[in-house]
Amino acid sequence: MINREGYGNYDLHPYKEIKGYEGHALEGGCAVLAQLKAEEKAGKRVIVCDFYPGVDREEAAGLLKQLEPALLIDADACAVPEEELTAQWKDYLTDDRVFGVMCHKSLKDCFSEEKLEAARKAVEETESGLVVVYGTGASYITYGDVYVYFDMARWEIQLRYRAGMPNWNCSNTGDPVLSKYKRGFFIEWRLADRYKKERFQRFDYVVDTNERNNPKMITGEAFREALCRVSSEPFRLQPYFDPGVWGGQWMKTRFGLDPSEDNFAWSFDGVPEENSLNLKFGEVTVEIPAMDLVLYQPVKLLGDRVHARFGAEFPIRFDLLDTMGGGNLSLQVHPLTEYIQDQFGMHYTQDESYYILDAGDDACVYLGVKKDVDRDAMFHDLEEAREGKILFPAEHYVNRIPVKKHDHVLIPAGTIHCSGKNAMVLEISATPYIFTFKLWDWGRVGLDGLPRPIHLEHGAANIQWDRDTDWVYDNLVHQERTIREEEGLKLERTGLHSREFIETHRYTLTKPVECSMEDSVHVLNLVEGEKAFIESPQGAFEPFEVHYGETFIIPAAVKKYRIRPAGADKKEPMAVIAASVK
Repeated sequence: MINREGYGNYDLHPYKEIKGYEGHALEGGCAVLAQLKAEEKAGKRVIVCDFYPGVDREEAAGLLKQLEPALLIDADACAVPEEELTAQWKDYLTDDRVFGVMCHKSLKDCFSEEKLEAARKAVEETESGLVVVYGTGASYITYGDVYVYFDMARWEIQLRYRAGMPNWNCSNTGDPVLSKYKRGFFIEWRLADRYKKERFQRFDYVVDTNERNNPKMITGEAFREALCRVSSEPFRLQPYFDPGVWGGQWMKTRFGLDPSEDNFAWSFDGVPEENSLNLKFGEVTVEIPAMDLVLYQPVKLLGDRVHARFGAEFPIRFDLLDTMGGGNLSLQVHPLTEYIQDQFGMHYTQDESYYILDAGDDACVYLGVKKDVDRDAMFHDLEEAREGKILFPAEHYVNRIPVKKHDHVLIPAGTIHCSGKNAMVLEISATPYIFTFKLWDWGRVGLDGLPRPIHLEHGAANIQWDRDTDWVYDNLVHQERTIREEEGLKLERTGLHSREFIETHRYTLTKPVECSMEDSVHVLNLVEGEKAFIESPQGAFEPFEVHYGETFIIPAAVKKYRIRPAGADKKEPMAVIAASVK
């Protein structure tokens, strides 16, 4: 029998060991100080410490002051005032609670050239001793003799927003988390990533600041070599988990999560834009944003043809949605491609799918409108529900489709949908995940006690009314097609819809199978079985072990790999779902 309670081997802290660079990493403020002090030379020496927005400036400055520099310059003091910055970003921030417009400005636009020039002059006029320049955009003043980059993962930034941290160069400590996140997502992270990308080759050191008062530092050489190695072999990202109003209990019990939490609603386990990479150098494990890998090695990671199409963006997302013992997701729709381009400045939209990792007897998805639906009546009821006057009768307008374990439901943008309760969903989709237009949230409020945002106007502009009952069954459910079947192997194409650029295949096997990558990154999840090994037919990397429910990434540079089943009972078939770009 398959162990439906899980195997207890889900790795909550995966890492990639970088051999040969054990002496290139150190941990703790004292060790960082000692290394920076060792960089001091007779005469004048300039150390520049650049910050990703979100790095704790007070903590970092307190550390750097212990170097007792002859001159200490705060680069953030050269930024334009908060009011001017907000005015400059007004069109990108918009008045919406959730959505902004992707910012295409430069970080340099946030600084006063007059103040930068004054800072440069102060550095030049200091004739001897140690000069330390620190803060976001510090290299606009000088690269100095030693250039150090202080980095931070976006998930940690979001947690600090919740704890009260303001946005960069802002005093918005008390603002709602949604507002802070919007400013980070649409503006700060875009500017900072472009800025960082241009400077990777200059880094003498990189500092991981994710753990308070415990910085970890690696040499720039080790940082770059680690990214080169990771881009050539399978890897996992650091997963994170979060509760929600509809959250369930499945992940808590299967993955060994904190039992004191009420629920866990979702997990990101395969989203480089949000997740981190853990890199182990000897005894020191350094956490860096996985986006660093995308920005530094996009062709090796994505493949030449995928990079040509998307640039340095990772286009595939795997995440987990847990409603087992919880509630329905919000009834929602994602924007059509032209809508997301025109309204939000995104290149592509969030086409997606639900792979049912597990399901209760009453599990379902809501998908597409019913045949001959009265759209005016439906939107009238949605508006009444938004005002709290009625409970929206979802099943009167939207198809409720029963699902079972291993079903794969396809959801091209423009299709009204949501998962019902008692389902464990592996969501496989394109990456612009923030653009979800909620239509009805079953009368709930968020964990912050506020009504969750509803976007009926956006929804009305994107719902495809011809995606009715017949169309849904003809195009979106039970679309699996067997491609190859032999003893010990069944290979099926499970999706996605022709409007979606992602293709998915399921391997059900009791023997090894070799896979060709066709110049595309692959994102996979072990959806059945205790564990498996990913191997190189050419021996290019060591066998990579993965466990039930884990998402893992295979860079396009691997070209070919072998999936080998393993576990206590090899007679039971193991199954892997693999996604790539068509």
